[in-house]
Amino acid sequence: MEQIPRYTSYPTAPNFHSGVDGETYQNLLCKLEEKDILSLYFHIPFCRKLCWFCGCHTKIVNGYKPIENYLELLHQEIAMVAKMSGAKRVKYMHLGGGSPTVIEAPDFLKFMNTVRSNFKVLDEAEIAIELDPRTVNREKVLAYAKSGVNRASIGVQDFDEKVQKAINRHQSYEQVKNVVEHLREAKINEINFDLIYGLPFQNLETIKETIDNTIKLDPNRISLFGYAHVPWMKKHQELIPAKALPGPDLRMEMFDFAHEYLISNGYVSIGLDHFVKPDDSLAIAQKEQSLQRNFQGYTIDRADALLGLGVSSISTLPTAYLQNTSDYRSYAASIKNGSLPVVRGVELSINDIKRRKIIMSVMCGFKTKVCSNEFAPEIKSLLPYIQNGIVSYVDEHLTLNNRGHHQLRKIASKFDSYLSEGKVSFSQAV
Repeated sequence: MEQIPRYTSYPTAPNFHSGVDGETYQNLLCKLEEKDILSLYFHIPFCRKLCWFCGCHTKIVNGYKPIENYLELLHQEIAMVAKMSGAKRVKYMHLGGGSPTVIEAPDFLKFMNTVRSNFKVLDEAEIAIELDPRTVNREKVLAYAKSGVNRASIGVQDFDEKVQKAINRHQSYEQVKNVVEHLREAKINEINFDLIYGLPFQNLETIKETIDNTIKLDPNRISLFGYAHVPWMKKHQELIPAKALPGPDLRMEMFDFAHEYLISNGYVSIGLDHFVKPDDSLAIAQKEQSLQRNFQGYTIDRADALLGLGVSSISTLPTAYLQNTSDYRSYAASIKNGSLPVVRGVELSINDIKRRKIIMSVMCGFKTKVCSNEFAPEIKSLLPYIQNGIVSYVDEHLTLNNRGHHQLRKIASKFDSYLSEGKVSFSQAV
């Protein structure tokens, strides 16, 4: 199976290098202007239990003290970054992990107060949080609502008990249903479900059951991710019975079925792996050709800069990507010393920016404008797709038809000048 990036950035994270550091980040932060709009991402790298399928940077904790210590560091980083940034206005905010739901309600309120005291969070800001239904209760949901959270993404993955056992993720339909009810009672009505296909013991029957249960709970958005089995990068994935993983043909059948089944139940397909209600802001953005893509997936986020805070988080500025250290001790030492914990990244060349625009246009809107002279080799590499009618190229406009949507990552990868170097392994493309 061909391995291709998911293009949540370009260049992609494996191409980051140590030549970009905290000094680079500070210089770029200072260049931001007061009129600029910010997006903030906070990484909470803790979970109560290890899910064997997980590809995130996370740490399992039994007690609460490590979480308290980390939050104190995060408070300090927020103040430090805000002081250096020439921009303060925040229109988008996302808390991910790990799991932000490990934070107790009083500490969550304190954390959000710190954000608001250092940045100007706009009244219309979209504030999203990722939820683990096993560690959410009504008190926490009320704290989210009080803090301005207006979007929640629930990690469901799969409702089948056999699949859950194989990935060490036990959660019942009732648990998920209770969380949804708590959210709606608190007026947090924008709800996303994260589902995964390609997990051990999944088949067409289990996928249908999971989608049926999902539809009963009526989320606004559904993310249907393909499981990335990368045990060479995530050793705990070796605990998953590899023989139970569906093969490439079954993976494709499951996605095709899910795609058609969700559409027949009133959802609209957005890009690579998202399905939304027709009146959702993502569907509207795609129609208006304003849909975006970042490390959190498809979004309407059009901020001038995305600032990542916390261990392993990634910042996106107009001309660079910058990533904080993934090592907790190094992160703590940097914060305590008053220095930014950035250890790697990449500064974008003019060529990178041109290619990023093309790749993101393909990933978000299934079409893009491509100069035939400047990108002649890339157009030539697409001839098989053009001849098969999967792609059209007329008057320098490249367009994917419906059959081409399955080939989204492959077609986008034709404009990736780093991929040919072949130094990095990615997840399979389907």
